[in-house]
Amino acid sequence: MTLVVDYVRIDKSEIEETGEYDLEGLFIRLGLAIDSIGAKRVALDTLEVLFSGFQNEAILRSELRRLFRWLKDRGVTAIVTGERGETSLTRYGLEEYVADCVIFLDNRMEEQIATRRLRIIKYRGSKHGTNEYPFMIEEDGMSVLPITSLGLEHEASRERISTGIPRLDTMLGGQGYYRGTTILISGTAGSGKTSFAAQFCKAACEREESCLYFAYEESPDQIIRNMRSIGIDLQPYLDSGLLKIHASRPMAYGLEMHLITMRKFLDTFKPNVVVIDPISNLTNVGTQTDVRLMLTRFIDYLKLRNITAVCTSLVEHESTAGINAEGISSLMDTWVNLRFFENSNERNRGISVIKSRGMGHSNQIREYLLTDHGIEIQDVYLGPSGDLLMGSSKAVQEAEELAEAVAQRQNADRKKRELETRLKSLDTQIASLNSEYETLKEELDRLVSDQQLRNEALATGRSELVRIRKADKP
Repeated sequence: MTLVVDYVRIDKSEIEETGEYDLEGLFIRLGLAIDSIGAKRVALDTLEVLFSGFQNEAILRSELRRLFRWLKDRGVTAIVTGERGETSLTRYGLEEYVADCVIFLDNRMEEQIATRRLRIIKYRGSKHGTNEYPFMIEEDGMSVLPITSLGLEHEASRERISTGIPRLDTMLGGQGYYRGTTILISGTAGSGKTSFAAQFCKAACEREESCLYFAYEESPDQIIRNMRSIGIDLQPYLDSGLLKIHASRPMAYGLEMHLITMRKFLDTFKPNVVVIDPISNLTNVGTQTDVRLMLTRFIDYLKLRNITAVCTSLVEHESTAGINAEGISSLMDTWVNLRFFENSNERNRGISVIKSRGMGHSNQIREYLLTDHGIEIQDVYLGPSGDLLMGSSKAVQEAEELAEAVAQRQNADRKKRELETRLKSLDTQIASLNSEYETLKEELDRLVSDQQLRNEALATGRSELVRIRKADKP
């Protein structure tokens, strides 16, 4: 590939118009440059110089028409730049009529944030989009993203991956999230959203999967330090390259810049898992509608690549009725809500699964603790009235139930001992009665036997007396 750059200096102060003139000199110079390298493409930047150097616009307009025809006849693709007019696309309102394709570039400032946008005004013989397309100019060229979603043609994975918290896996049907889905973790300040996201990151890295973490509130070192305080050490995975944290303030760029930056990291790092923490901070650089459109495109991009994404969102109210999660909850496949519950002058954390597409999930609210060895989800503990008990109320209720159980056990032991004593007493009585029975029975048997002997002796004596007296037999 060969490039020729020809600079033509036109100084208005050095030009005096007299008689008739044309741009034949420019044609000759262009023709020589094109023929010298066999150019297929020509860029003229910018036509404004020609208009600023000459006063006779009628001749210039005629010559510009001739220039466009001449370029077509040479079979080259030409790109001509021109400045925007006050009431027309170009300052002199000519170029857009003679050109086959007109691309309008705009650099718009909104809320002190500039965003470049591109729009195709016309493109003869081609079906083209009519929306505005934000674009960026970077060190490796221009990046243009469509303003609308990429589509819904992605395949849905059946594979399940752990959340990093076994009991949360249980709440999600026992196997965790579907791979390639989007998960929203919402909650008020201090509810532990980042901790849940970091726990998921750690679980992914333990599976030897790469994880890309977009942080919009804390620096990488701050995230590492804070998560280490609850037993989630991400530093080894950061050192091994499995984890990459990109931290920036949302106000540093516009939404489209964030979107392009994210896509750039996705294309280069190729992660299995993505975390955006918190996604709600993006509303600082755009309206809720803009954020929703931007996230829709980003989520579709993630789904096409089967990347699982966890997004955290800060909400203002504890009640789920007031949660809109920046209007993006409908885009999410799974929504886990973290809440504070106030009771007995203390605040306790509770977790619930609001929705999880494609799986049966728990509908219970459960207490969770941020311990020095990670996140622990507690058993559901209901009080006598059926209300969920947490914190000290749960401890008091547990102590009362334990005391009652001890009292019942002690009462049962006492009754057992009393019954055993009574049984022993009865056994003794029974043994005594048995002994007395045997004694009386022996005495009775002896009396019967003696009586029988006496009767036999008396009968024998009578027989002998009859024999001695030789009495008649009866």
